[in-house]
Amino acid sequence: MKSAVFLSAALTVTLGSSSQAAPAKAGKGNELAPPADVRSVRKPIEFTEYDLPNGMHVILHQNHTAPVIATYVLYKVGSKNERPDRTGFAHFFEHLMFEGSEFIPRGTIDKYISGAGGNLNASTSFDRTDYFFNLPAHQLPLALWIESERMLHPRIDEAGVETQRAVVKEERRRSYDNQPYGSLFEELSALVFENTPYQWVPIGSFQYIDKATIEEFRAFHRTFYRPENATLVVAGDFQQGDTRKLIEDYFGTIPNGEPIPRPAFEWKLDVPGKTKDVIKKNTPLPALVHAWRAPAETDPDAYPLEMLSHILGEGRSSRLYQSLVETKGVAMSVSPYCYLLEKTGMLAIEVTGQAGASLEELDQVLTQEITRVVNEGVSEEEFQKARNAMESQFAQSGGTMSDRARTLAHYSTFYGQTGLINTELERYLAVQREDLQRVAKKYFTPSGKFVLRYPLPQSK
Repeated sequence: MKSAVFLSAALTVTLGSSSQAAPAKAGKGNELAPPADVRSVRKPIEFTEYDLPNGMHVILHQNHTAPVIATYVLYKVGSKNERPDRTGFAHFFEHLMFEGSEFIPRGTIDKYISGAGGNLNASTSFDRTDYFFNLPAHQLPLALWIESERMLHPRIDEAGVETQRAVVKEERRRSYDNQPYGSLFEELSALVFENTPYQWVPIGSFQYIDKATIEEFRAFHRTFYRPENATLVVAGDFQQGDTRKLIEDYFGTIPNGEPIPRPAFEWKLDVPGKTKDVIKKNTPLPALVHAWRAPAETDPDAYPLEMLSHILGEGRSSRLYQSLVETKGVAMSVSPYCYLLEKTGMLAIEVTGQAGASLEELDQVLTQEITRVVNEGVSEEEFQKARNAMESQFAQSGGTMSDRARTLAHYSTFYGQTGLINTELERYLAVQREDLQRVAKKYFTPSGKFVLRYPLPQSK
């Protein structure tokens, strides 16, 4: 459930409107068991998994409740796999892969899928790029054919590259450059993830996309869009034997290659924080972010950290909203980030001030509340509410075949434990109330605090 799943669209670049899925983390036994009816809401999700000889990992989730099928391909390549002077390649490829292939005419992938009664999307994050189709069950061969074509025979030519250059640049203008606080997560990543390949965000930079040559794009595909770097999930109404045969026919002969390069760096948590002011002409209200470095998503502390983040800032009844918005009246909104990734992590609180509130005032009241949770921990009521929220999220998740496919792929790729789809809630429920104060003390340190400030523009 954790990390990218419940964050705003600003943190994950998508081709369309859907957001990207990801899961959560650990503690110890809890004396308060959840209500039996809550824990039994969702039946275990059954699946089989295996590898093709070329290294592609396959996960099959058979479900005959409706005559539909979802295919999901996760490539383990995101913005962290880019060169610092070629940022935006992973996101650019998310778009470029819809240009077609040697045997699929340009611009027809979406027509094939919509004409078959389905829909499609794709997204890019720091750690992965993914592609998914939702179709009537009998259209599974169409989905597998398109995905195999994109892996083996992508259309990477001048016409497609120039078309997508324009599309990606317009997306950046619309979502980042022309929005109030549009640069916030980009600035925050550069600050907190400094000296790591997470310091640039997936949207990338105009200048590097413009400089890149056709051969550079083709080399990126050859390096990362290979079967051994992919996980294919098929979920829905299918027969195991027939589907295995289709997958072998479409993907089995695609060659693998040399070992895939991975970024190597040391993620240090105990680094001194920094403060930065971002001056923008279109800043309507003062805004402030307090952020700290955090562990990767597979660290046991991830579970209490996510629950603590929920208590602090999730919803109108959260501690920070009640204090900063309702009681003190200095803020318009409060947004928490518990953004834990494959190799790094970030905890952050974003506050947008009321008209007339100063950044100094926002900084003071936010610091007071963080200090209070470090010194006093959370109440039993807050703790139980966070537990209930985790149970509710799990009970409501995985309702569609597409959701299940994405979650299975994420657990398999980044945790190496596909079965967590059925057991991860237990790790949340194992967290004890004192664990929340423990992680608050460990990570919310004054010396490790990064501060991003958006002051109002000076009138002339």
